Amino acid sequence: MASYQYETNLKYANTHEWARRDDATVVVGISDAAQDMMSDIVFVELPDVGQAVAAGDAIAVVESVKAAEDIVSPVTGTVAAVNEALIDTPELVNSDPYGAWFLKIETDEDADGELEKLMDADAYTAFVESES
Repeated sequence: MASYQYETNLKYANTHEWARRDDATVVVGISDAAQDMMSDIVFVELPDVGQAVAAGDAIAVVESVKAAEDIVSPVTGTVAAVNEALIDTPELVNSDPYGAWFLKIETDEDADGELEKLMDADAYTAFVESES
């Protein structure tokens, strides 16, 4: 079984996104386990800044040599920023999954309730291990 890194300051979705509250925004990326399962990331499609998103919506796409997967929004809000570096160098997700964020979503106070529904690092670790 693979040994993945998990950041304890993040929340995790069962669709393998991570989320981190950063003032009025929530930063979203994919976990170390997700990037490893996908293998070599070759393309990232990001939403437009200003796009409204709802928790559970597919908001971006990440493609690897194996598959294409939707990135699902963990919270409701508006896309405030996208990581344009991923457009030219999508492989950053493989080398630094917790540094290579995909987008930032501007939220309201309701996002805290949405984030609470996500898993902490321990629960996500158990979830990933149960899937393999």
